[in-house]
Amino acid sequence: MREHSYWVYIVASGRCGWLYVGMTNDLIRRIGEHRHGQVDGYSRDHGTDRLVWYEPHRYVDQAILREKRIKRWRRPWKFALIEAANPDWADLYPALALGPGVAAGSR
Repeated sequence: MREHSYWVYIVASGRCGWLYVGMTNDLIRRIGEHRHGQVDGYSRDHGTDRLVWYEPHRYVDQAILREKRIKRWRRPWKFALIEAANPDWADLYPALALGPGVAAGSR
């Protein structure tokens, strides 16, 4: 199996709002699609466009398994996962897309 970077992520409509759990091999591109309403279905219908949590994986099968597990979790468990890494539910996308120095200065 080839090694790649894969990402499991959660986007939200706001703090404790609607959540969407997904997996991708290009996190910046995929979150950009969420932000611009290019992800049909649940994500666009519920406005889940803020990246609030993500986790890297080396292998696609590990990422798929983790995504499926998190999707089965109850909402409070997902909230705890997000808040352990991102207690303010800040949108993490700007720091990824623009770099930490630029994103921090733009707030």
